[in-house]
Amino acid sequence: MVLSWGFMLVFTAFQTMGNIEKTVLQSIRKENPSFTGEAYTSFAIIYAVFASCNWLAPSYISMTGPRVAILTGACCYVLFIGSFLYPHNALLYGASCILGLGAALIWTGHGQYLTENSDSETMSRNAGIFWAIFQTSMFIGNFFVYFMFTDPEINASTRTIVFSVLTALAIIGMCVLATLRRTSTGLVLTEAEGVSSADRELQIPARSREKPLLAAWNALTDAFGLFVTPKMLLLSLTFVYTGLVLTFYSGVYSSCIGFTKALGEPRKRLVGLSGIFIGIGEVVGGAIFGIFASKVSRVCGTWTVVLTGFCVHLFAFISIFVNLPNDSPFKDTDNVGFISPSQTLAMAGSLALGFGDACFNTQVYSLLGVLFVEQSAPAFALFKFCQSVAAAVSFAYSSSVKLHIQLLILTITIVIGTVAFCYVVRVTKKEQDNATSENDPTLVTE
Repeated sequence: MVLSWGFMLVFTAFQTMGNIEKTVLQSIRKENPSFTGEAYTSFAIIYAVFASCNWLAPSYISMTGPRVAILTGACCYVLFIGSFLYPHNALLYGASCILGLGAALIWTGHGQYLTENSDSETMSRNAGIFWAIFQTSMFIGNFFVYFMFTDPEINASTRTIVFSVLTALAIIGMCVLATLRRTSTGLVLTEAEGVSSADRELQIPARSREKPLLAAWNALTDAFGLFVTPKMLLLSLTFVYTGLVLTFYSGVYSSCIGFTKALGEPRKRLVGLSGIFIGIGEVVGGAIFGIFASKVSRVCGTWTVVLTGFCVHLFAFISIFVNLPNDSPFKDTDNVGFISPSQTLAMAGSLALGFGDACFNTQVYSLLGVLFVEQSAPAFALFKFCQSVAAAVSFAYSSSVKLHIQLLILTITIVIGTVAFCYVVRVTKKEQDNATSENDPTLVTE
């Protein structure tokens, strides 16, 4: 719960900033022609550095533990949000580099810390609780933005208030994460101590007592070795899709809404409202498929949850395709889509993007926590590596590729990613059934 609420506060600041960055930087450029900072470039830098540093994050965690990594990462988020109080090209891009490093540390540390505090029966539940609480960050910041951005143009005083409040929230979140408890991971518990075999299944080995540099090197080689395993290579296709759709809903789609003049005068306020609906979808999806995972899995199974996300995201892509103009990612446009732009359909697209994203992410977290118990840090680092490489590439082309091509790319990759994920789940289930049969020949599997 401390992990969840701490992340929620930090990412209230960051996700709100990501949602409005393109819009506010455009307003800054109108007032100050010497400022040429570009939001999509900033995000591309963040995710490029994020991807690179994911290879080093397990080494850092092997020396410090996940708690220190999480706190270090949170400090980097505070610096990035605070940099917007003093708009300058070098400061924007320098803070983006720092944030990329911090993101690698905070997310890899989160994956290991969550695994250390879970067992095979509670991993899905804990991942779902985290995801639902974490994504309430989409409500708070975007409600605030919705009421602050009342005019078509965002003036300097409004921006200063918004940036100050978001920076303060990030600082509070960092303080909450500083209270995370230590986790004892070296205990080997027995049935006599009241712990089931399922609980022992996810006990993490104690951190190596090797010299720090040797431990760091071993963590790096473990990450490379894990990356080339068949299951991880297949799952990387799913990770890539989550990175592309992350780019789209966090930085591109809301900007498209804000730039579409046919949506009316309140279109800048709709940027915040879009973030709220994305958050509603994320929280509902996290609650249904995470918190109530044990009940849901008995009814439909992991692969069905991902297929649900697949169908919901296809609906979102089709609705956005017909509703918004092709040039809406770039600047204010008078053009329209295939229909007269609808505010209701735009918000429905936001809701679907959030719900489908929760379907994919809760199942990815759950699967990684069970499949790679003793390699949780490198497994989550590789997840974030693939995701952030895809996000960096996507943000790089988002400044020049029109909306319809971006939607086509998302459609192709969601098909590939969904098939790969379902195949890994099927193979894993078969291996577990075979292992059960070998351990107890009297059991007959279907």
